[in-house]
Order: sequence, then structure tokens, then C-alpha cells
Amino acid sequence: MYDVPSVSPTELAEEMKGANPPVLLDVREAEELEISRLPNVVHIPLHEVPERMEELSRESEIVVICRTGGRSGQATAFLLHHGFDSVRNLAMGMNGWARTVDPSMPQY
Repeated sequence: MYDVPSVSPTELAEEMKGANPPVLLDVREAEELEISRLPNVVHIPLHEVPERMEELSRESEIVVICRTGGRSGQATAFLLHHGFDSVRNLAMGMNGWARTVDPSMPQY
């Protein structure tokens, strides 16, 4: 696993209710977003992040999301290495979100 800053699903749920919620970057494949997704995500599949990272603001707070936290950890490390200062990984990914925040959301 990657040693990157992270946020728990419950912490993220609280931040999403705030006045300045973080940008949610979902790095899963398109078919995965059909199974479960958070509202207002920016969708850039992991393999496209190097070419498309300029679509993201380096000034924004960004939380990177995947299914369990592995791919999002890779993307978080990559973005931090490329000058994004406020990037965190969603610990446990969408499956963790489904277990701790929204049990009605499918896990896969």
C-alpha cells in the first residue's frame, strides 16, 4: 500500500457537507461507476491520470477514490509527486464507504 495522506469514509462524509467540499477524483473504470459512485465526482481512470492531471486544479483539496484504496493510493502518490499539495486517498475506497457510511450502496 502507498504511504500517502488519507481520509476515512466517515471523515469525508462530513467534509462533503461543508461549505467547501473537496474535489472527488474517481480513478475507477467507467463500468465501476455504474455500480457505485459518489455525487459530483471527476472521473479520470487511473491509466489516464498522467495525461489528464492538468484538468485538476493544484489549488484544490482533492480526495482520490477507487474500489478499495489501492489504485487511488497510486494516483494520490503520483499527484503529490507532480506538485499537487492537497491530495488525500479515500481509505478503504468505495467498499469502505458502503460499509461505514451508506450500507445501501453495492459493494463489489
